[in-house]
Amino acid sequence: MALATSISRLKLAIANAPPTTRGALWMILAAVFNASLGVLIRFMSDALHPFEIAFFRSLFGVVVLLPWLWRSGVPSVRLHRIRLFLIRAAVGGVAMLTWFYGLTVMKLADAVALGFTAPLFATAGAALFLGEDVRARRWTATIIGVCGAMIILRPGAGTLTFGAIVVLSSAAALAATGLLVKELSRTEPAKLIVLYMVVFMTPVTLIASLFVWRWPTGTELLWLAFLATVATIGNFANTRAIAETDMSVVTSFDFVRLPITALLAYFAFGEVSDKWTWIGAAIIAVSSLYIAHRESRLERLGREPANRPPEPPIARNT
Repeated sequence: MALATSISRLKLAIANAPPTTRGALWMILAAVFNASLGVLIRFMSDALHPFEIAFFRSLFGVVVLLPWLWRSGVPSVRLHRIRLFLIRAAVGGVAMLTWFYGLTVMKLADAVALGFTAPLFATAGAALFLGEDVRARRWTATIIGVCGAMIILRPGAGTLTFGAIVVLSSAAALAATGLLVKELSRTEPAKLIVLYMVVFMTPVTLIASLFVWRWPTGTELLWLAFLATVATIGNFANTRAIAETDMSVVTSFDFVRLPITALLAYFAFGEVSDKWTWIGAAIIAVSSLYIAHRESRLERLGREPANRPPEPPIARNT
């Protein structure tokens, strides 16, 4: 009874908190679950290939959507946009597959730090492929962020590993999916983009997993379902955070995922990242936060941002 009363009081306190506080709490919760997801992927990779893990994560994501589809029905899509939906699913599948694989071949904290380069790739992609106006200050922030990534990689010191290349490829693919979602969102509703992302990415990840397929045991299926649940809760918390307040505000709290990941990786696998990872991650964080701040400012001024973040999905690439 006392526990129920405490929970009710906590819910009331959160509901009455300022939007910025609520957004921060939701983003920190998302960071905890997303960091835990990385640990679960690494744990499950001892038994299953990461491609197969990615498939079951997508498959269970569809299962999560079934009750919603049962109530609301399957929305229709314009035939001339199907091609773009398929491209978005293919690129999103590459982002997920490379991210899951990258988490199994390099330190988790290092992978997360490099994953934060996605906004930098998105800025360059928006300018090169969408013809958007990216001013000098944002280019400067992007270049600084790239320097942060180079500090982590230190190619001259022999630390530019295959795993690092895979994770950077995932960040680039994730940025590309954001640009594709931006293009789709000009004519399609968010729920349609979310639905077809999950539905189309399931066969994409299935095709990749067939080359490394091994039937999971019943226990492994339960772990995979738990993994998908953790990912879904993380995405839900991320969505709520974005809905509560300014994107540039909540984005800063996403970087909490790095120390949480480092802590979990230390206790779970004995991994310790060196000082250069933290220095590089700090530089990437500052540059990414500046980009988010600039976009938020442009939105408040009523201008189209150079790289608007994708519509908050129910099931992202993680």
